[in-house]
Amino acid sequence: MSGDIIQLSPEAFQTELKGLVKNSIEETLNAMLDEEAKKLVNAERYAREEERNGYRAGHYDRKFTTTAGEVNLRMPKLKGVTFETAIIERYKRRETSIEEALIEMYLAGVSVRRVEDITEALWGTKVSPGTISNLNKKAYEHIEAWRNRPLKEEYPYIYVDGIFLKRCWGEEFENVSILVAIGVSSDGYREIIGAAEGLKEDLESWKNFFIWLKQRGLKGVTLVVGDKALGMVEAIGQVFGNVKYQRCTVHFYRNVFTVVPNGKVKEVAKMLKAIHAQEDKTAAQEKAKAVAEKLRKMKLAKAAQKIEESVAETLTYMDFPAEHWTRIRTNNVLERINREIKRRTKVVGTFPDGESALMLVCARLRHITSSVWGTKRYLNMEHLRSMEREKEMEQIG
Repeated sequence: MSGDIIQLSPEAFQTELKGLVKNSIEETLNAMLDEEAKKLVNAERYAREEERNGYRAGHYDRKFTTTAGEVNLRMPKLKGVTFETAIIERYKRRETSIEEALIEMYLAGVSVRRVEDITEALWGTKVSPGTISNLNKKAYEHIEAWRNRPLKEEYPYIYVDGIFLKRCWGEEFENVSILVAIGVSSDGYREIIGAAEGLKEDLESWKNFFIWLKQRGLKGVTLVVGDKALGMVEAIGQVFGNVKYQRCTVHFYRNVFTVVPNGKVKEVAKMLKAIHAQEDKTAAQEKAKAVAEKLRKMKLAKAAQKIEESVAETLTYMDFPAEHWTRIRTNNVLERINREIKRRTKVVGTFPDGESALMLVCARLRHITSSVWGTKRYLNMEHLRSMEREKEMEQIG
């Protein structure tokens, strides 16, 4: 019985399977290329038809690297019409996924030699340092084009924050800040509308950032949501005029907790949340006064002082539709992205300069934008439009 059992090594099986996949990809791509050529010529092979646009003139061979290995493509040659394939870009030699992997490895700080070894192990062909350099330049060009694209829509709500990364400057290590802005369009969709190196999160950096956004077409802003970073609130007033500012309630809580003993943090947290659970701004202000008085009785005078000084800027969201409150009173939408970026850039450690840090951050932001994140409606902006119409009617009346 045992003599009838076929012995097959895992290595042989994997090799055979990879070969079958590679052959299948090669056959499919060549068939698709021929079909494209037929549509461009507008005639079957050897057919004599008046409607034809051109003639076939054979094929030429070219190599194309895929995740299954290198395949041979038979590219159609045509006379009377230029063969432009939608399947494979002109002069492209490897899949986009592979190019993106190479770019990400390079931007993540992997050495050129290591990238060469990895590509040879994964795809059977070694990528030259020149190819890696060219891919990196192309990535920078695409990222810069995306980063500086015109902003054509209105964005009533924008969320802003800074991401701190490490860079080496003159053999010294220092922080580099990447300022990021997310806009919610008048249709209710989220979009990453800006990312720029801020050097420091100060007035000048934020002012330049906001001016850059306006120069690219940012308009229709009614509310800016963010943490109370140094200079940011002042910059909002200088650049946007009467646009309202909402301080992130979560960051406000954390700031209060810095002067609260660990044993009392949970109790104080409940008191703070009660402020922002009120039905309107007047009730919230009254609740804040009561919380401050209670904190003083608990001998937490510094915490009470922080509430009295800063709670007003955390209640701005109550001037907007109640349906939007839970999403415009915090900066969570940007905080989640910041955590993802820090996770992705952790492998780099220290960047050689601010540009490489900015490029890697933007590469990740582009990926996030192209995912479900950017295609899912975040808010129903009809609520805001209705509120604005009601205010206009009140002013007329």
